Amino acid sequence: MTGEIFRDAWGIPHLRAGDATELARLQGRVTALDRAWQLETERHRAQGTSASFLGPEALPWDRFARRVRLADTARRCLAELDRRDPETGQWLRAYVEGVNEGLVAPDAPLSPASDLSPASDPSPASAPSPASAPSPSPESSPSPGPTPSPGPTPSPGPSGAPGPTAAPGFAAAPEFARVALTPGRWEPWTPLAVWLSTHILFAGFPAKLWRERVVECLGRDAVGLFAADGPGTSGSNGWLVAGERTVTGQAVIAGDPHRFIEDPGVYQQIRLSCPEFDVVGIAVPGVPGIAHFGHTGSVAWAITNAMADYQDLYREQLRRTGAGVEALGPDGVWHRAARHTETVEVAGEDPVEVEVIETDRGPVIIGGPEGLEDGVSEPGAPPVAVALRYPPRVTGDLGFGALLPLLRARRVADVDRALDLWAEPVNVVQAADTEGGTLHRVAGRVPVRAEANRIRPVPAWEPGHDWQGWHESPRAGLTDGIAVMANQRGPAAPLGVEFAAPHRADRIAALLARRERWSAAEMPALHTDTHLASAAALLDHVAALDGLTGPAAGLRGRLLGWDRRMDADSTGAALHAAVRGALVRQLARHPAFARLATPPAYPEVFQPWLALLPRIGYALEHLLTAKELYGIDRPAAVRAALEEVAARPPAGTWGDTHRLAPWRALPARTPYDEPALSGDHDCVLCTSSVPGLTDLAARGPAARYVWDLARREDSRWVVPFGASGVPDSPHHRDQLPLWLAGDLVPVVTDWDGLRREDVVRDRGTHEETDELEELQEETDV
Repeated sequence: MTGEIFRDAWGIPHLRAGDATELARLQGRVTALDRAWQLETERHRAQGTSASFLGPEALPWDRFARRVRLADTARRCLAELDRRDPETGQWLRAYVEGVNEGLVAPDAPLSPASDLSPASDPSPASAPSPASAPSPSPESSPSPGPTPSPGPTPSPGPSGAPGPTAAPGFAAAPEFARVALTPGRWEPWTPLAVWLSTHILFAGFPAKLWRERVVECLGRDAVGLFAADGPGTSGSNGWLVAGERTVTGQAVIAGDPHRFIEDPGVYQQIRLSCPEFDVVGIAVPGVPGIAHFGHTGSVAWAITNAMADYQDLYREQLRRTGAGVEALGPDGVWHRAARHTETVEVAGEDPVEVEVIETDRGPVIIGGPEGLEDGVSEPGAPPVAVALRYPPRVTGDLGFGALLPLLRARRVADVDRALDLWAEPVNVVQAADTEGGTLHRVAGRVPVRAEANRIRPVPAWEPGHDWQGWHESPRAGLTDGIAVMANQRGPAAPLGVEFAAPHRADRIAALLARRERWSAAEMPALHTDTHLASAAALLDHVAALDGLTGPAAGLRGRLLGWDRRMDADSTGAALHAAVRGALVRQLARHPAFARLATPPAYPEVFQPWLALLPRIGYALEHLLTAKELYGIDRPAAVRAALEEVAARPPAGTWGDTHRLAPWRALPARTPYDEPALSGDHDCVLCTSSVPGLTDLAARGPAARYVWDLARREDSRWVVPFGASGVPDSPHHRDQLPLWLAGDLVPVVTDWDGLRREDVVRDRGTHEETDELEELQEETDV
């Protein structure tokens, strides 16, 4: 088999191969060439081994990865995939084979899985990635820690031969040398583990710990006050404009996923072509195919986070026996829990032992038989132990069976059938085809269970909290030829608890309503809209104030005259953000919230969901508009915030403090002067700071896309940085100026407009060439 790697002017890979399996191998290979360091950090994060080279700051995530059994769940999902869908299992293995070929440099044979412990789960630990383990402070990126010694001597390949070597994925990435790390071997289950580790916190189950704390401190009615798209949530914008509302008569789909911005980026622009299909789309590095955003030429699809609740927390009663650990079940009987220990290697420090316990509900992720390591149980209460139940741990299915059918889709009906196989994360999907078909549905697996399970941790020893099957996937239609999804209460409303405020969705719908016909070229104007509707709650309070000092009265006038756009060059936006932040701090200091200010001694990875300041910042609109707020004098608090800012007003514009703060596993050798940003949390241009804590933006549009069903070549896409993860590459940050300006890169579909970079023949051999006529004829679309 032969495969070809082409590049467009932005370095985006366009791949062509003789069949789907060979194409998967080529996708794995080119991903390793472009994103070697990213793949290695993702592999370690997924199997819980990052602290071995990133140091102690990676340890909190590593403990969680081990305790929640990410790698073991991935192996379980692979076994189930092989049983149900052997074709996809082989396709997945081909991708892994390509990754392993592309990762290692000459003279650096692939290491075996030597960084795995003898136990059933891997040994060291994994670095916290903002996609799944956010921090309330964008500045708290993990540092590398002391440089570890090189890992074990690589083992030979099969039959004693050296492991395969390949082109310069590993050699081109300078980060490996900085931490004396050699790439390890990807296993067939590694892409599943990467997907799971990226999304294990996606549904925000730690919010249940927060809601439990709110109920304890303020009562059940307070839960709704803080029910907002908060610091740990990933969201998106997306809209579908049917052919009846476009200038071409064919549908347009556009949007942007909001995630923590990482360098290298969490998304990969790519084209996958073989005689069976030709798809452009946005992939996840480390995972084959195109799961979330794709265009086959005759059908296109895109997703947003459905904000569904599909993971449960159970408070467990555990006891040690001579034989191990037992858990009290809902039948009143003590049942044996699975238990073993693992060793987490930590660069520059002693190894750390982690006890892994799993009950009939799921893995214990907080506490244990003796309770919290640094906490004290309430008098009369059992020691704290909390288990997580999550669908792939129960079913052995992550939804990878949908990936090949999506690539092969020709019509909306094909996408719909493929998504019936989807599992996690739960998404709202929009799709359209060239025959006029449209689709707007939820995809993913949500358990049917008691309402209490959805709100807070439930007692494992009480009956009535087990899972009772799966919800049917809700569906929705279009309104006047338009469908908008922005994490608001839409078709997924019956499946969730906390949703985003409706501002982004309402704004997109209002903008689309301004004209009867739209073109694909006009869509980027929606991506970059900066109107902040949620500012009204604060500004209404400001407008009602009187008796202010002179400076505060002047500030009040400037705020009321502000156009409510969070533009980077706006002084009004800077003033609003300053007053908002001061107010958040005022409220957080109020005695009514005093108990919430001290969170339980839960593991560090869950603390962002329990931090009071971000919670108040993101729920500020609710707190200001509630009928009553626990005796807090809100006008007085707004007055104090206004006077505080008037005494020390910001000197510049919103962009002076609202700057991009991407996450990196290692700090850049030479720090980048990260750019000023427009937008804010509730703007369509959703660049999220943490009000009251920092104006820096760690989260924002991780990609933007416009899929045109009339002419695929009129589609557009862009990512925050570039196609390459190699710092010295010309394509490392070449898309950043476009991303900042709201411009997008053309999707090139003409093979003659691309530069052929490489031809890969057989297994691991490659050569430069100019002609592969037969293959070109088979795959030209």
